[in-house]
Amino acid sequence: MINVSLIDSQFYAWIILPCLIGLARILDVSIGTIRLIFVAKGYKYWAPILGFFEVLVWIIVIGEVMKNLNNPACYVGYAAGFAAGNFMGIWLEEKLSIGMVIIRIIAKENIENLVEFFKSKKIGVTIVDAEGAYGKVKILFSIINREDYTEVAEKIHEFNPKAFYSVEDVRSAREGVFPLHIPVHKRLYGSLFRSRIKGK
Repeated sequence: MINVSLIDSQFYAWIILPCLIGLARILDVSIGTIRLIFVAKGYKYWAPILGFFEVLVWIIVIGEVMKNLNNPACYVGYAAGFAAGNFMGIWLEEKLSIGMVIIRIIAKENIENLVEFFKSKKIGVTIVDAEGAYGKVKILFSIINREDYTEVAEKIHEFNPKAFYSVEDVRSAREGVFPLHIPVHKRLYGSLFRSRIKGK
């Protein structure tokens, strides 16, 4: 059981409670950041579930703050938790690599190795002849899972270091050639597991 004298102590009021508020705020802001990303990506089932837990945690936190309006340390814990929660939410989104992106590559020559790479990864690619500022060029269009972007960018630099390319988010795509899609919950477990291995 929780020691009543501890709860009534100055140590709890000025140290433990603000830290708990900060940690809870990190949790609800992180959930909120991921929820907004899921809304933008069209994950209509995940977003409401995350929204439920986000608001539930927020209500508990704001209730504690309102009960301790005379304690400035709670304000600091609340604000610090909000700031850290934004950072944590972005970090989690990067680990999840949610959604797809369209990548456009403009190169003058030597695109064969890059095209072969796309085919070897079972990633669809469309090639268009075009005219650039300094002559004829090839434009490669491909829609890839965000988790594959780092590898694709590395291959562009390897095979066509002078190629121009741009990347944009894609809400949805159909009937294309894509590698096997990994569900969001499995991707989360895999990202966290890989992080633990690297940390050893």
